[in-house]
This record gives sequence, C-alpha cells and structure tokens, in this order.
Amino acid sequence: MKRKILLGLTTTKKSDWRKKVKEIDKLGLKEIALFPTCLEIKERREFYKLLEKTGLEKIPFVHIRHDPEKWEFAYLKKRFGTKVFNTHFDSVNDKFIAESKKYLKQIYLENNRPFPDNLMPLLDIFAGLCLDISHWEDYGRLQKIAAYKKLPKLLKKYKVRCGHISAIRKKPFYEGDDGKKEKYYNSHWLQDLSELDYVKKYVKYLPLICAIELENSFKEQMEAKKYLEKIIRR
Repeated sequence: MKRKILLGLTTTKKSDWRKKVKEIDKLGLKEIALFPTCLEIKERREFYKLLEKTGLEKIPFVHIRHDPEKWEFAYLKKRFGTKVFNTHFDSVNDKFIAESKKYLKQIYLENNRPFPDNLMPLLDIFAGLCLDISHWEDYGRLQKIAAYKKLPKLLKKYKVRCGHISAIRKKPFYEGDDGKKEKYYNSHWLQDLSELDYVKKYVKYLPLICAIELENSFKEQMEAKKYLEKIIRR
C-alpha cells in the first residue's frame, strides 16, 4: 500500500493556526493532519468551528492533546473521518485513559522521549507506536541517548500505523522555558529542504500515514511534501 504524506496544521507558539485555516481554501486543500496540542479547550472549540467553515473534507490523523474531552474523539471521527490518533507517551495518565477509553485501540503513543521501562505496559493498552523519525534521528543517532537503543525492538513488537516528520538541523540549538535550555537538532521550522534529507535513512520504517509536523505555511509544506515524496520513491 502506498504511503500517504499529509500536510500538518500545527498550533505551537510559532505557528499561526488561524492563518493556516485560511490557507486551506486558498490552496484548495481537502485533506490534512491536525495538531491541536497547544490549544486549551476554548481555543480548540474555536479551531474546530473554523475548520468546519472551510472546504476541508478529511483529517485522517490527529495528534490529540494530553487533556482531551470525550466528545472530541467522536466529533473528529464523524465530522472529518479521523482514523488514527496519537499522543505523547509521557502525557498518558489515569484521567487521559478514562476520557479516551473507548478509543484506546485507535491511539498510538509517540516516541517524543526515550521510553521509560515503567511505562512499557501502556503499549499493550494502546494501539501501538506513532513513529516520529525526527526524534529518533535527534535523540537516538545524534545525541546518542542510551534509552533510544530499544526503539528498533519496539518497532518490531508493536504496530506502527502513523508517524511525524519534522526538520533536522545541521547544528544543535537550545530552547526551553524557565531558564532551562535543552539541546535539539529536530525542529518544527524548516529553513531549507535539505533539512529533510535525513529521512532517506528511515524510509523502510515509515508507516502508511505520515504527517508533516512543521510550523511553516501550507504553501511551504507543499514543497516539503514534494521533496519527501521523491525521497520515498527512490
């Protein structure tokens, strides 16, 4: 089956999500992935209402926030045909499980950080893994975090149906709040298409649904999508 690469509507600080919603009709987009992960419930309600006013038909893949409300899953599935969800591995707690209980086998846990052993049993509760290859490249190959060595085994053991693709910088940068800066190579802002070249190393691992997780405009993401599709076809 052919892999599908979806443009991603992100909501991080540098991403103007209202402007991106307006881009949907300007560019005639009918299908995207959604990342409402930085919006509180009031803004999420506004977000969904704005999306309803566009010509958007499908949102197959949604990065659900750490504090979802029960109705959000049913709404996204019915209104936009959402098939799979993901959330951060370290966002899962008893409340999250209670709110999403009916949909656990449609939610994939993302490798946003190295997986601690005491959380491993959760992978048996949820649908499987959401593979973010930019995190793998950053924490596993470039920063060589020891706990990341277990990821290849997890990919063989658990189902991987969805994933994210972001940029990888050639040099590290430092970001963080409250005076605490962390080292990163992976970035949600694409400066140059060559920052996607690392994807060549992961083509065989890419799942059937891959969302571009970038703060760039949809117009810029469309160029990234073309670039990635060439890499995948090689």
